[in-house]
Amino acid sequence: MESLVAADARRIAGIEQPVGPLAFGCWRFTHDDVSHAQHVLETALDAGLNLVDTADVYGLDWGGAGFGENERLLGDVLSESPALRERMVLATKGGISPPVPYDSSPNAVRRSCEESLRRLRVDVIDLYQVHRPDLFAHPADVVDTLCSLRDEGKIRAIGVSNHNVEQHRAVEAHLGEPLATSQPELSVLTLDPIRDGVLDHCMATGTLPLAWSPLAGGRLASGDAVPAELTTKLDDLARREGVRRADVAVAFVLAHPSRPVAILGTQTPERIVASIAACSVHLDRTDVYDLIVASEGVALP
Repeated sequence: MESLVAADARRIAGIEQPVGPLAFGCWRFTHDDVSHAQHVLETALDAGLNLVDTADVYGLDWGGAGFGENERLLGDVLSESPALRERMVLATKGGISPPVPYDSSPNAVRRSCEESLRRLRVDVIDLYQVHRPDLFAHPADVVDTLCSLRDEGKIRAIGVSNHNVEQHRAVEAHLGEPLATSQPELSVLTLDPIRDGVLDHCMATGTLPLAWSPLAGGRLASGDAVPAELTTKLDDLARREGVRRADVAVAFVLAHPSRPVAILGTQTPERIVASIAACSVHLDRTDVYDLIVASEGVALP
């Protein structure tokens, strides 16, 4: 729903359309029925999840049909209903090239981006991110290629995923401007970006964080392999706020002052709609620090 975006909009540098605090993730977008896939996507857009996050490598797991297939399915949906394209900020990622682990060489980045454009059946990708850092690629070469793609009108904004602070700085040194986005794994079970400076760097530069796996792969919803103290605290807060445990876990991510966007992976329309409740949860400092202590099992100094 547009009101969700308007009420708590985030901005991605270089992209005119604002995005909501929740995003639709395509890691599990492995449906083989285009009409069903369209229904799921439309439900997400109607619910205000207007940032649609995918990657060329999505499709290699979660029952997918292979490399590039989740992008291809999304492209099929957009081909059937082109009006949906105008309702979304379309983000994809490249740089993982099986069987080579990571490849951000100029030819590989250009090839990955152009193949994503073909699979998605679009003229431009709003946000293009390097999926994981290639330790043997010079950031100047990566930036030159991405800037060329931007100059050619094939992408609008440049971001990174799973990069540490020094890797951010190396890219930005050659880019000459802050990255538009950074996509770390972040949840109440995965606190590294809060501790290691990634979110601090985002706040210093105006980079928008996109948090993947805010429910720790669903564990925070199910309680599987989650510290008992953390599950208890989540449940206590859920009762207080009148929401689900999962909503409190997502609200923890949204509560950080860097104003992350939480990327949700559910492909169940009812759960997509229910997830909006996370945006109405109020967590004060006592709540968030209690959750951190419960997660880490160590008292704060």
